[in-house]
Amino acid sequence: MRQIVYYVATSLDGFISGPEGSIGGFTGKGNGVDQYLSDLQSFDTVIMGRKTYEFGYDYGLVPGQLAYPHMEHYIFSDNLSFKDQHSSLHIKKIDLGEITKIREQPGTDIYLCGGGQFAGWLLDHRQIDVLKIKLNPLIQGDGVRLFGASNAEYQLELLESKLYEFGLQIMSFRILY
Repeated sequence: MRQIVYYVATSLDGFISGPEGSIGGFTGKGNGVDQYLSDLQSFDTVIMGRKTYEFGYDYGLVPGQLAYPHMEHYIFSDNLSFKDQHSSLHIKKIDLGEITKIREQPGTDIYLCGGGQFAGWLLDHRQIDVLKIKLNPLIQGDGVRLFGASNAEYQLELLESKLYEFGLQIMSFRILY
């Protein structure tokens, strides 16, 4: 079964964005960002919640089209729909059965693009296998939490850690359920 990899930028205090979805304080350049963009090429499938997909509109994403042209997209929402929808974009109800179907398909590991609420739901249901954090030298103070409202408690096993320019660190962890 394919693994789900939650690959996400976070502040030191555990926020994936600030108030109002701001990401301006996150490192946006350097060899760590280059590494992240390179890593994305290894995925053929992305899953995300509705809010994360719609967040892309502010950065030029056309509704119904692909955020990552080389990936099959699964957007989890109970109320999202498009008139003009790309054939590789699929809207799915928030349901564990849908997650299982995607995991059972042939392909690479699955990129979980967030956001916090959807990631928290997946964590609560023990569906995230690897947490890959782009840890930014930043304290947000408020915003969207890494795992939304989830209060789940799990130990993690550090798989890899590397420091990049501008203080960005990319760390990979296996979640020990």
